[in-house]
Amino acid sequence: MSIYDVKTMGETIKGNPYVGRGIVIGKTADGTRAAVAYFIMGRSENSRNRVFKEDGSEVIIFPFDASKVEDPSLIIYSPIKMIGKTLIVTNGDQTQTIYDFLKNGDTFEEALMTRCFEPDGPNWTPRISGIVCNGDHGYRYKLSILKSADADGTACNRYTFTYEPLDGLGHFIHTYVTDGNPIPTFQGEPERVSIPDDIDEFFQDIWNNLDEQNKISLYVRYIDLTTGETENRMVNKNV
Repeated sequence: MSIYDVKTMGETIKGNPYVGRGIVIGKTADGTRAAVAYFIMGRSENSRNRVFKEDGSEVIIFPFDASKVEDPSLIIYSPIKMIGKTLIVTNGDQTQTIYDFLKNGDTFEEALMTRCFEPDGPNWTPRISGIVCNGDHGYRYKLSILKSADADGTACNRYTFTYEPLDGLGHFIHTYVTDGNPIPTFQGEPERVSIPDDIDEFFQDIWNNLDEQNKISLYVRYIDLTTGETENRMVNKNV
């Protein structure tokens, strides 16, 4: 297998019971739009008790049943937030950290130097983040993962991946390799996946191939690189 091989999202996640939370960023095959996807999965009742809601250009996670919330600190946050022409997507409250740093003229990397993995040992869930910029220097994107340096959560390793977008190509980063106890942390570089022109094809390929028992919500946004117009798709298992 070549390091340049590309699979669809469906081929990448099918049959995997638990990839956790995932971010995909890339560019459509026709080269006209940026593509962003974010999904969440959950094993516990607390984790599964969530829904995505849109608030303008922002996406916010809310409890589906507020009476069942045990610990909101790691499950309630804004996974997608805009600042100017820049889109931020993350799996935790570091969305706000990145937003505040960018608003102050600082960088994505500087923001994440102030954060680390989630304090949920023994899993030490990684914080995954992405940023999509379509400004004066054209379209570009980055992905990041902050993860524990050892099984005891002693230190944090921080990795950032910067991409020059290619037509039809995206990169997929997720919190876990698969299910386990403790759950094994994502390893290596973000995976290469294909990005079709049709948002519904991309959306359904992800949703239909996430594990039926553990999937919770999915949000996909396509952004026209010329006009900035967006097209969005969202689904919640809890309705």
